[in-house]
Amino acid sequence: MTSTDTTDVAAEYPLPRAEGCPFDPPPRLRELQERTRLTKVRLWDGKTPWLVTRYADQRALLADPRISSDVTKPGYPSPAARSGDGSSISFILMDDPEHARLRRMVTAPFTVRRVRAMRPRVQAIVDTLIDDLLAGPKPIDLVEAFALPVPSLVICELLGVPYSDHDFFQHHSKVVIRRTSTAQERATALGELAAYLHRLLSDKLAEPADDLLSGLAERVRSGELDHDTAARTGVLLLIAGHETTANMIALGTAALLEHPDQLALLRDADDPAVVDSAVEELLRYLHITHNGRRRVALEDIEFAGQVIRAGDGVIFPNDIANRDPEAFPDPDRLDLRRDARHHVAFGFGVHQCLGQPLARLELSVVYGTLYRRIPTLRLATDLDSVPFKHDGAVYGVYELPVTW
Repeated sequence: MTSTDTTDVAAEYPLPRAEGCPFDPPPRLRELQERTRLTKVRLWDGKTPWLVTRYADQRALLADPRISSDVTKPGYPSPAARSGDGSSISFILMDDPEHARLRRMVTAPFTVRRVRAMRPRVQAIVDTLIDDLLAGPKPIDLVEAFALPVPSLVICELLGVPYSDHDFFQHHSKVVIRRTSTAQERATALGELAAYLHRLLSDKLAEPADDLLSGLAERVRSGELDHDTAARTGVLLLIAGHETTANMIALGTAALLEHPDQLALLRDADDPAVVDSAVEELLRYLHITHNGRRRVALEDIEFAGQVIRAGDGVIFPNDIANRDPEAFPDPDRLDLRRDARHHVAFGFGVHQCLGQPLARLELSVVYGTLYRRIPTLRLATDLDSVPFKHDGAVYGVYELPVTW
């Protein structure tokens, strides 16, 4: 059921960013945050879910078991048209206990201890790519030459996916996360990726290796997973494992180049703790996930003077939560010395990002190496000419021309 609440609809969502302010949340979001904790917005399909504007409220509701991640529930506020019966859904769009069961099967490679052991390999990947940059012509597009290859190489090695196939999976990943893709285009891309992972899992069943896909294949062999679910899990990890971090590398670089005092602080730092702090502050400041986290209420919930009815959609825009002055004083200032570890860039509650230790490691190595090795790095064009991704579920830049 959906709510018959007559609360005024505040705006069409997602909201546009201000011209010339590509690193800031939409100004209308800030107005809503200042005015109210909870309001309704209108989506592309006419649904009017609740929008939660403040940091503490987002954390409270994201941890509430009455708020569901299940995309098949009536009232779920989908960001775009979908086709099919939900067969392409992986565990992040499920609720416990099935969510927890499937998530546990892929948790081990992403523990802090296991990820920390990957640092030498990630460092070698980053150094090799920078060597290639320095040896080649300039200017270059930092996205294609560096930001995209780093996490793609890392996730391919972790999963056991041939990096030689990167053009294929990067192309289809972009279709899946692009807001302007049609339902059929998105379904076709997901189908191509699922078929690809099916083939790889069959290969791993025949010849296991020391990688995550081989672990999933063993779960299939033991009967804990069916082949389709294992393939969908592989698709999720492959897309999430390269798209978000690639965008964060490029967007973070663009932001730092526009804040030379902060770039100098990071570039000249000898203390790894300064680099780690910079990672957290950039994650807070830049909010890659800019369509908001989507949920649906399972029961009536009294909250912030309103009643969220069973079947009401709920959206949590982490961009404005991470700019809440109650949680982060002077929130619109990029301050790499800030303790920003309590941000919600990776979500909150049982569905918070599985791969966050790996993302943090990759960003730490990149931010701690790139600007030190290329200290004169600069944009090769005006920021106004950089094409930002206003049309996708993951925010970033399509290309970032740089030189030195």
